[in-house]
Amino acid sequence: MRSDIEIAQAAEMKPISEIAEKAGLLEEELEHYGKYKAKVNLDALDRLDQDSKLVLVTAMTPTPAGEGKTTTTVGLGQALNRLGKNAAIALREPSLGPTMGVKGGAAGGGYSQVVPMEDINLHFTGDIHAIGVAHNLLSAAIDNHIKQGNELGIDPTRVSFSRVVDMNDRALRDIIVGLGGKSNGYPRQDNFMITVASEVMAILCLANNISELKEKIGRIVVAYNYDDEPIIAKQLGVHGAMAALLKEAIKPNLVQTLENTPAFIHGGPFANIAHGCNSVMATKMAMSISDITVTEAGFGADLGAEKFFNIKSRFANLNPDATVLVATVRALKMHGGKAKDDLTDEDLDALSDGIENLEKHIENIKKFGVPLVVAINRFPDDTEAELELVRERCEKLDVNVALSEVFAKGGEGGEELGKKVIDILDNEESKFEFLYDEKASIPEKIRTIAEEVYGADGVEFSDEAKKQIELYKCYGYDKLPICMAKTQSSISDNPALKGRPEGFKVNVREINVSAGAGFLVALTGPVLTMPGLPKRPSAEDIDIDENGKISGLF
Repeated sequence: MRSDIEIAQAAEMKPISEIAEKAGLLEEELEHYGKYKAKVNLDALDRLDQDSKLVLVTAMTPTPAGEGKTTTTVGLGQALNRLGKNAAIALREPSLGPTMGVKGGAAGGGYSQVVPMEDINLHFTGDIHAIGVAHNLLSAAIDNHIKQGNELGIDPTRVSFSRVVDMNDRALRDIIVGLGGKSNGYPRQDNFMITVASEVMAILCLANNISELKEKIGRIVVAYNYDDEPIIAKQLGVHGAMAALLKEAIKPNLVQTLENTPAFIHGGPFANIAHGCNSVMATKMAMSISDITVTEAGFGADLGAEKFFNIKSRFANLNPDATVLVATVRALKMHGGKAKDDLTDEDLDALSDGIENLEKHIENIKKFGVPLVVAINRFPDDTEAELELVRERCEKLDVNVALSEVFAKGGEGGEELGKKVIDILDNEESKFEFLYDEKASIPEKIRTIAEEVYGADGVEFSDEAKKQIELYKCYGYDKLPICMAKTQSSISDNPALKGRPEGFKVNVREINVSAGAGFLVALTGPVLTMPGLPKRPSAEDIDIDENGKISGLF
């Protein structure tokens, strides 16, 4: 089978104007970025109704063996169109850091990809760069304010707003700024995050228009003064300029899949420290042009789906109609104790133990009242006995299950899954509800997520977290939803605990306020906001020839 990039480069793409016209978008609503990419003006949302059925694709706890959530999202969208439905998809934008680091390209895989694949992975329409510049304008304004007399009384030791760059660079995790003498500012400790970890990214993905974007940016807590009072971006007076820098980035990007299904790719917040979903505007745009919209949320259902339901759906007034839970036999065997190098061998015992991870995610999705189907993303080495075991365990929980072969066969390989999704949408009613009331106390909300979603026996708060809880109550931040920051490698907060962990407590070491985005971030472990490059990064495989043809993006 050809590589992902070879398949993508051989695709027969249609001009984006043709994709848009068929979807019901007007030419004057498009802003072209070449022949195959376009931004869509937000005015289209005022003209069209968002009455599409909404399907969320999530997954079991990820492993190095791979699960294929994005590939399944793309393949399902293609399959639904093959089955006579009018479907569109909405995805996150890839970050250059992971693209050049370990992950490589992130636009689906095999015959279920979004194209033009190279453009999507390399800069795309410049959204992430615009977010980085807007973010760093605010960082510069903070230090400039301190340098120019510090009228707000900012405590330089309590500046909480980092700088960002869209690249994996571990040397920037902890730095000193302002060295070189008085003319260069005030020396203080600082750090860089990767741009997709920025609160500005989270805000853009939760805003409904440019006015709301500016308002939310103005509420970002950037520091505290000497009286322990929060300082917000609006007090520095640059929130309008930041919004101006994002006037194009706020518009959703329209591309297509290999089978010419409309695809909106917009925004890309981290899923383990932010809400991990594409923008509200991209989802609503997809819902405006289709009968069925398929979207995804990052990492496993304990992170991505939980935040999609409790945060994105709350803010955007979304009511998901169905959920697809992606699993692979390979990954389930890893959760059952099988080594990565031994996954090609049939092992029903390891698989049986690992299925407990999938079963916990199934139980969690049911708690939100959303009907679901398990998609078994098939690999060539999966045996019939292994596939049948997964089916049997799902059926015991009264859950639909379908085999998915969208990587190798595109939309055709997703027709079984597509039929199950259509059956759910036609015959089952979603009784979606939030897991907690945002008006509950901070500890109550965190305990609800930890105990109900992770299966923890309780939560332990550090002394620092307890102080922060009291501080946030004073300023009214305690009524915000909770965004849990934890490892993606386990349902628990300990990455070493595989399968379905039991008998553990979640340790909350710190709670940060993302007042602009509208949630509190509870940090449960050493979650990195600036990844590093591996010994041999993916960038070493990426190249371009004299004709401009790119290789190495998987």
